[in-house]
Amino acid sequence: MRHYILIIILTVFASFLKAQELDCRIQLNHSKIPGTVNDKLFQDMQQALYEFINNTNWTSHVYSRDERIECNIFITVEDQISSDEFKGKIQVTSSRPVFGTSYMSPVFNHLDNNFHFKYVESEPLEFNINSHTSNLTSIIAYYCYIIIGMDYDTFGNSAGTPYFQLAERIVQNAQSAQEAGWKAYENLKNRYWLVENLLNNQYSDMRDFMYVYHRQGMDKLAEKPAEGRSSIESAIDKLKNIHRKKPGSFLMSIYTTAKGDEIINVFSEGFPDEKARVYNIMKEADPANATKYEKIMKEPNY
Repeated sequence: MRHYILIIILTVFASFLKAQELDCRIQLNHSKIPGTVNDKLFQDMQQALYEFINNTNWTSHVYSRDERIECNIFITVEDQISSDEFKGKIQVTSSRPVFGTSYMSPVFNHLDNNFHFKYVESEPLEFNINSHTSNLTSIIAYYCYIIIGMDYDTFGNSAGTPYFQLAERIVQNAQSAQEAGWKAYENLKNRYWLVENLLNNQYSDMRDFMYVYHRQGMDKLAEKPAEGRSSIESAIDKLKNIHRKKPGSFLMSIYTTAKGDEIINVFSEGFPDEKARVYNIMKEADPANATKYEKIMKEPNY
């Protein structure tokens, strides 16, 4: 009897140890689809996606519940093509904790306008890493691996590579798909090019940026603010180098979209020479938002 009780206890304990990697909140907006006929379908879809993302083991690693990666997925359905076919857009964001604080640092923030999918109410969501069976689950799984890879990159230098490679496999499987977003020739800012850039050695400085910025910079700000800012500045300098090699790159816009406002906040309280250096780097690396970075030069409000 004791033997069976022990087995039950260990099974329950193991289920807690095997907590999934993502703590994802899903929001689905279908206000552009007229009528209320589809309300239950979209509610069902939102719940199904929530369970698919949060209950799937995306890696072989063990996460405790408080280690799960915080992320958000915002889906806007803009067009209903048939009873089970839709088009819209999907925005994906993620963040990670900063050591010694309650602050969550943004890591990924991307809007994908090529969200074309089919969904049948109450039909289970199926995904296979080795084949393209559903555009809906392929897109969602792709971004789950991107989120995990980005998060790993902030804790270890290029540590996210295995997860970017899984995202790349999803892209490869989708090359015969009719839906847009997967192919190199469509445009230079889609799912194909995002993971291509992440795995391309020409952009290795950007991967280094994520590690130095977070692990050697943000994680030191609470205890050693000057040292933390210095490391962040060193990381930002890598963006300048990449911009000069690859001006206007897709990956640069991905990183500056996520980190731009935070960089402004961090260096608004820096020394005058720090402010000037970071401002000059950011207006060069992210020229489309040069005006925004002028806030760095303003005196902080105490």
